[in-house]
Amino acid sequence: MKHPAQQQTCLSVALACTLSGLSGCTTVGPDYEPPENPAATNWTSQLRGGLTSSATDADVLERWWTVFDDPVLTDLVERARAGNLDLRQAEARLREARAQRGMAKAALFPAVGANASASRTAAGKEAGNGKTTDFFATSLDASWELDVFGGKRRSLEAATASWQASEESLRDVQVSLLAEAALNYVEVRSYQQLLWITEESVLTRAETHDITRWRREAGLTTQLDEDQARQSLEQVRAQVPTLRTSLAQAKYRLAVLLGQPPGALEALLAQEEPVPSTPTEVAVGVPADLLRRRPDIRFAERQLAAQTAQIGVAKAELYPRFSLAGTVGVESLEYANLYSASARAAQGLAKAAWTLLDGGSIRQNIRLQTAKQEEALSLYESTVLTALEDVESALVAYANEQLRRDSLAAAVKAGQDAFELARFQYNSGLVGFQTVLDTQQSLLSSQDQLAVSQARVTSNLISLYKALGGGWDPSQAAPVAVTQTASAKLP
Repeated sequence: MKHPAQQQTCLSVALACTLSGLSGCTTVGPDYEPPENPAATNWTSQLRGGLTSSATDADVLERWWTVFDDPVLTDLVERARAGNLDLRQAEARLREARAQRGMAKAALFPAVGANASASRTAAGKEAGNGKTTDFFATSLDASWELDVFGGKRRSLEAATASWQASEESLRDVQVSLLAEAALNYVEVRSYQQLLWITEESVLTRAETHDITRWRREAGLTTQLDEDQARQSLEQVRAQVPTLRTSLAQAKYRLAVLLGQPPGALEALLAQEEPVPSTPTEVAVGVPADLLRRRPDIRFAERQLAAQTAQIGVAKAELYPRFSLAGTVGVESLEYANLYSASARAAQGLAKAAWTLLDGGSIRQNIRLQTAKQEEALSLYESTVLTALEDVESALVAYANEQLRRDSLAAAVKAGQDAFELARFQYNSGLVGFQTVLDTQQSLLSSQDQLAVSQARVTSNLISLYKALGGGWDPSQAAPVAVTQTASAKLP
């Protein structure tokens, strides 16, 4: 029988031989190759309304809300980024993924533990020698499952890609959050504008009602005109409470979006301000820029990478598993001799395990992971197409709404002139009161539509910046492989 020191030497030699052979080990499963996407060199939509295909400025996209030159909007967006609860949840999920990656990495290394024990056994005279025996021991135990076929390395690869996907998911939440905060702010300003227009219309119709009452009292018109004027006045006045309700609710939604209780923004938004105006020129770049920047595309690509690695994890189960275990320590029946040379002890173990029959479970799992990879590839390709659609739709909406706004502005000017003329002619007895009512109602309708259109132009630009993936700094992210044309290698 070998001396414990000789056993320890043999274990060390076996371990060293194993380590020297690991460099030639294979990693089972497919190696990940980034998918290729069909990306045109130009947008399908004709760029109009100040849109250009110039390269987008990274700083502008990172802080796109500053182009509206609205300090309140800038403040609200920054507060949303700091306080939104959905963003905090995404940050927590990122920390979870980082920890899971750390666990996968730790599985590649040996596990070492320390043990110490002391025991006393008293034997009975009937069954033993009646003596009391002490036993003392301390030891270091080590175990290591060798990653001969790369299953653990594939698991680490999958965990790394999942961690990166969580980072992209966090950015995607941030992109959506900042755009939503800006859109809600525009909604608040839009309701304030509509409320002002309606209240001004109430004042105008009150003046018209007074005129008809005076004319009726002077015998120049009938009670019918006065009643119609009163009806028109009250109909518009009835819109005011509804608009005030919508305005208050919009403020509440914005406050909650910032992680604050409803009503927290009342003082900040109490003063009426116009809807933020848009810049004269907006650079949108080319489709290839979109694929590199959109967090949802980057997220889907990382998910595909993680699922590809899972195929290797499943395939590794087809092969034997090898592990090493060893213990070195000291043992003695007397504590005084515990750390003497004669108390040293060592034990080594090499183990191999191989699943020979499992009813086809392992191979079915490989098919399962392969099907999931195909699903992830299709999801990625669908995400790319959806992103392209988002931008194309935003481009068309932004350009066409500007044309609509300009036409409505001209209609409001013409409506204002028509109303003033109709009221003058009515006072002169040249036209009936119905003409005044018609022109007044037409003017209010045009003013409302213009206010809505002005807000929609701004909202459409916000949606365009969101579709372009604006709202985060790509220089702080690890590069994600996204290439051009459409297919990923399947095993």
